[in-house]
Amino acid sequence: MNATVAVVSVHDAGPDTVAIEFETPAEFHAMPGQFVKLSGEIDGEEYGRFYTLSSPDVEGSFEITVGVSEESGPFARSLTGLEPGDELDMQGPFGSDHYEGESRVVVLAGGPGVGPAVGIGERALAEGNEAAVVYLDDAPAHVTRLEELAAVGATVVMDDADADLTVHLRDALSGDDDQVFVYGFADFVDRARDALDAVGYVGEAKIENFG
Repeated sequence: MNATVAVVSVHDAGPDTVAIEFETPAEFHAMPGQFVKLSGEIDGEEYGRFYTLSSPDVEGSFEITVGVSEESGPFARSLTGLEPGDELDMQGPFGSDHYEGESRVVVLAGGPGVGPAVGIGERALAEGNEAAVVYLDDAPAHVTRLEELAAVGATVVMDDADADLTVHLRDALSGDDDQVFVYGFADFVDRARDALDAVGYVGEAKIENFG
């Protein structure tokens, strides 16, 4: 769908990272792990970028998580300066590699993959299912939400970006009911695929490559 969405709030989610909450437009339905395209104009030039949902649901509002680095473009940097009431154009949701009520989720997240990881983990536990999150990043975001997930029964591992993903994945898997999700940039996705092969995972992982 196409809609104009208004900002509800913007808050820090970690080093150089913000979480932005938008009002949910009528008839918008999405699951954690799906993504939307946000568009806007900066200095007379139109920009559009894709962002994965980091909220467990879209009831009343939905959230995205935006990280900013030296390599970030003007649109990403502009998002960090949004204020309540500001509006952007939105399209979506997109993506088929999302949570669908699986009984046990294992989410491998690298860098910006933490957004969908916390959303999926929170939704799974809210529905009485099980969750494990393995998150690799040298400057982790959403630490409070991850700690809260661990406190209510999720298996949560946070480690450096170059940590041994295979070891952490082997510890996170529990049996035949595991549904693995992978979210991150291309190098992390490649490492995750190698780890899945190394541990003999026989399921079909849901993988979203952020480029």
